[in-house]
Amino acid sequence: MNFWERITGSDMTRELKAFESRAQKLPADYQAAWGIIFANLLPHGDFTGRNLMPILDGVLGLLEETAADGQSVQEVLGDDIKGFCSALAGEEGAKTYRDKWREQLNNNIAKKLGK
Repeated sequence: MNFWERITGSDMTRELKAFESRAQKLPADYQAAWGIIFANLLPHGDFTGRNLMPILDGVLGLLEETAADGQSVQEVLGDDIKGFCSALAGEEGAKTYRDKWREQLNNNIAKKLGK
């Protein structure tokens, strides 16, 4: 990835289009689950969202493999897709903006208080 692609985000646009084309090949219930997963993982992204690319790739790979095996979405993800996304983002270390801002605020207050 060169500097221009990094600044403009064209590399991410290309990756997201590839994810969407892969998702379009899934069965309808898997496509719906992918949409929910994608929407729930976006708040865990950094400013650019690049930290989510490996996570999204892994989740889409999981959905592709289980769809090929003939398993249902409920067997794979369970009933709580939002909980699945939160656990996944937590395991991968992806913090939300709120987490980052909270940490920064706590550090600033600690510095002001001399701790």
